Amino acid sequence: MFYMKIRIAFFLGMFICLNISAQQPLQISPDDLKQHVEFLASDSLKGRKPGTPEADIAARYILQEFKSAGLKPMFDNGYQYFYVITSVRLGENNMLAFGENQFELETDFMPLAFSSNGDVDAGIVFAGFGFDLDQDSLRWDDYAEVDVEGKWVMIFRADPEPDDSESKFIPFSGIRGKVLTAKDKGAVGVLVVTPRSMEKKDKLKALIVENNDMTAGIQVIHIKRAIADLILQEAGFTADSLDALIIDQMKPNSIALPGKVSGQVEVIQEKDRTMNVVAFLEGSDPVLKEEYLVLGAHYDHLGMGGPNSGSRVPDTIAVHNGADDNASGTAMVIELGKILAKEQSSLGRSIIFVAFSAEEMGLLGSKYFVNNPPVSEKAIKAMFNFDMVGRFDKEKNAISVSGTGTSVTADSILKVYESDLPFKVVHAPDGYGPSDHAAFYSANIPVFYFNTGVHIDYHTPLDDTEFLDFETSALVGDFAADVILAVDKAPEPLTFKTSGSKKKPGRMGRRLKVTLGIMPDFAGTEKKGLRVDGVTSGRPADRGGMIKGDIIISINGMKVANIYEYMSRLSKLKLGQTITVEVIRGEKNEVLLIQL
Repeated sequence: MFYMKIRIAFFLGMFICLNISAQQPLQISPDDLKQHVEFLASDSLKGRKPGTPEADIAARYILQEFKSAGLKPMFDNGYQYFYVITSVRLGENNMLAFGENQFELETDFMPLAFSSNGDVDAGIVFAGFGFDLDQDSLRWDDYAEVDVEGKWVMIFRADPEPDDSESKFIPFSGIRGKVLTAKDKGAVGVLVVTPRSMEKKDKLKALIVENNDMTAGIQVIHIKRAIADLILQEAGFTADSLDALIIDQMKPNSIALPGKVSGQVEVIQEKDRTMNVVAFLEGSDPVLKEEYLVLGAHYDHLGMGGPNSGSRVPDTIAVHNGADDNASGTAMVIELGKILAKEQSSLGRSIIFVAFSAEEMGLLGSKYFVNNPPVSEKAIKAMFNFDMVGRFDKEKNAISVSGTGTSVTADSILKVYESDLPFKVVHAPDGYGPSDHAAFYSANIPVFYFNTGVHIDYHTPLDDTEFLDFETSALVGDFAADVILAVDKAPEPLTFKTSGSKKKPGRMGRRLKVTLGIMPDFAGTEKKGLRVDGVTSGRPADRGGMIKGDIIISINGMKVANIYEYMSRLSKLKLGQTITVEVIRGEKNEVLLIQL
């Protein structure tokens, strides 16, 4: 411990010396920041939605600015291309029939966006709320008295305790989990019904982009209660009567139904190409230049808004300019590129500059970059993220830097450079957060996340250039540049520490009782199963021998094809239980024994 203290003190001394030598030439221009933001957040770019021509124009602008600063393009002449699902639509081959009754698409029924395509002609079973649960005091099996092998299953959405916000059923009430259970039981299709206890208005679910192409493996169709009544009538029930009966008796009431259902689904996922914009400055130190820092900001935003766009005013179709979120961060990365390029002869480590796409769709660009880096992942020693650095709140008079707990000396470094600032710097230790640095933290890379705070215009059309404080934003950029140079020139890289969870926290009341302690691949880029992007030390997965890069393909012999199936499997496990997890590791399959 004594030697560790001496070592930290030595590096702090180095940082102080670097501060004295580096501060003078660093000066970001507020006018230059404003120029970049005015272009990127202009109405003509229509909100920079990934996959649109306007987002491509923004990418070209950023790349040209990188080149003008003297940065060298990486990947494909500065672009790292990848694809995102921008919409889903119905194909021509969608139908549903029961006996002589032919139903109308979008009026009587609607395939769900995650349904697999195909056609099914089979018998049908009503299986209540679609549960098979054996969790502590919660025992409920809608499949105990019926055989659904090779048949359609009709199930209700939600759960039998609709008025209980703390119901134990809540973690198991998602449609995907119920469909997985039906598939496990041998069902070849699922008909989903919205019970009156959940919603009096019987609206069909719209096709919603889920930003990945993970499908259910069977056909899944949402039907109106009137259609369910036609299928149930020969058995003497209606959807409403079964809903009321199950809730009143609080026990399953599943029924094998007469007749057959014929259904066909064709849901087409529309994919568009987008790109991260990537360039770098090579360091001057012959040894340190083989190590890299990453400076990043996302340049995408919400386009024209609308339902399911992420807009806080989803009923308003208008340009969501995203001046603060995140033209401001993109502008700062461009200007940091300019001033750091002037320091290139004294740089130690090399610096990669990235403008990420598809952050608003689930950090897709940064995850793609981390999974497909231009240099060895181990050579990346720190990541600096700038997201919403333009709307400084003068009343709070503070900015935040998150990720300060992800390296041993981050807090001490920041304190050296923040002492003379006209605003406070709030240190937040967690490495995980709702922006692109989270993908790097999951890869055990120290992170610094600069942010001036959320405001009332966040994710609305009012997030526009006129409300930004470019003078203060320039000061934030100068401060960041000092910190970046200190980390860049230090003789030793930052030492990574785990600080906070490596996975996105769940909603209150819906958190899993059991977790393995991994960072799963939320983007779903692996098609064989669920890739493990990080393993938390000391947690069940780590103790059981799971490592980063493993691909989980089953839990207790039950298939895991994606994040949804993984979460559903976990929801049925118990603390203290010992489970088997089959993974693909390299070219081999291995089975791990994990105690929860």
